[in-house]
Amino acid sequence: MSSARKPKIWEALVPIVGMALIIVYSMLVLKIDPHIPIVISTILAGFMALKVGCTWSEISTGMIESVYRAIEALIIVMIVGMLIGSWVLAGSVPAMIYYGLELISPKFFLPTGCILCAIVSVATGSAWTSGGTIGVALMGIGTGLGINPALTAGMVISGAYFGDKISPLSDSTNVAAAAAETDLYLHVRSMMYTTMPSFIIALLLYLIIGLRYQASSVDLVNIKIIKEALSSSFFISPWLLIPPIVVLITAVKKIPAIPSLLLATAVGGIFAMIFQNVTFVDVLNVLQNGYIGNTNVPIVDKLLTRGGVNGMLWTISLIIFALCFGGILEKAKFTEVILERIVKHIHSVGSLVATTIVTGILCDFVLTDQYLANIIPGRMYYKVYDEMGLERYYLSRTLEDGGSLWSPMFPWNGCGAYQSATLGVSTFSYFPYAFLSLINPIVSIFMAYMGIAVFRKKIREKGVEIIEVPNISELDKIREKNKEN
Repeated sequence: MSSARKPKIWEALVPIVGMALIIVYSMLVLKIDPHIPIVISTILAGFMALKVGCTWSEISTGMIESVYRAIEALIIVMIVGMLIGSWVLAGSVPAMIYYGLELISPKFFLPTGCILCAIVSVATGSAWTSGGTIGVALMGIGTGLGINPALTAGMVISGAYFGDKISPLSDSTNVAAAAAETDLYLHVRSMMYTTMPSFIIALLLYLIIGLRYQASSVDLVNIKIIKEALSSSFFISPWLLIPPIVVLITAVKKIPAIPSLLLATAVGGIFAMIFQNVTFVDVLNVLQNGYIGNTNVPIVDKLLTRGGVNGMLWTISLIIFALCFGGILEKAKFTEVILERIVKHIHSVGSLVATTIVTGILCDFVLTDQYLANIIPGRMYYKVYDEMGLERYYLSRTLEDGGSLWSPMFPWNGCGAYQSATLGVSTFSYFPYAFLSLINPIVSIFMAYMGIAVFRKKIREKGVEIIEVPNISELDKIREKNKEN
């Protein structure tokens, strides 16, 4: 049993505020990668954990448990690196870029791409798969059309995380439902009330911005150069679109992510040997080290040089360091102390929803893990939702409106690190263009304060459903009673 005492509020805030200051200064002023700043922040958190009585064994256990929970995600990151490399070598990514430049109109590229990413995420249940497959191709198409890469990346993030959020196959969707102890499909249905309007607003914004890119304003010479570089370096054929189709088929068959991605990687390697006349050793080398573009066209080479296990090690190491930091905060109960202080100031549905969303976003920022950003607020606030007579799927929806959608918005969060590495654009660059992540929390909070789509528990009296609305002024009494129990 732990001999650590409960931290004081200032002790809980020191590592969190310290991390924020260290990372912001290091990245914005010193212009260095976030890895070492996070290590320094982890050391600071460790010292504070020792101060409140945690032993080194407890601290190390907290770090190990935190990393252990993310092992599957880390494996997926490595496999996606192999998949991207094999698909580029096979010509699948070049083919998607080539045909995309022929078929997609510049002014409709952004909303069309956003919808495509959403479809892939719904089918696969993974924003990571969407970003690593169709997202990579869309980055290439956007480059050819002369669209700001940060804008394209923001569009990919919006579509990918919309689909991930509403897919019953998604890990984050299932985690949010489990954290709130509610039915998965009631959870998904509830999310449509806030997520769908937000997605429509995002699509309209992408359409308005896209109208600036008229066909006449696109550099047709640049498109021609890109297409010629692709067709001269790769055999381009519709057959090369089969590997992406394999991912969709495995999703429909509900094959788990790891075997599904491994199969798609293997198909890409086989197609590379069949259609691109490369050797088995070439395939293995690309799986390990990634593809290196050699078209002699800089813009194309930069676009195609990606993938491989080694190409993902930067991301993996960042995720591991960040998870260690989050593990210490959780083990030393720093986050618990802060959240308990916050709960005391909740007195209405609007303030409850706003607090839940902000807490999820802060967990994304501090704990660097999307799952924890859903689980911790879910376990902290479920009693308050019960006290206010609110359905648990209203809680689960609110968890995703904040925690899930903001996970790709910070470079040290696992999702942000992955998407940034995969799309080749920094999180701070695509941040202002990830419209869904920015809009959805605002819509959710607004609807809560306005009383729109607020799901309250119902009781039945003599066969008639009656909405159960507790007296808010009685909440403090109820809380005291719960504490006594």
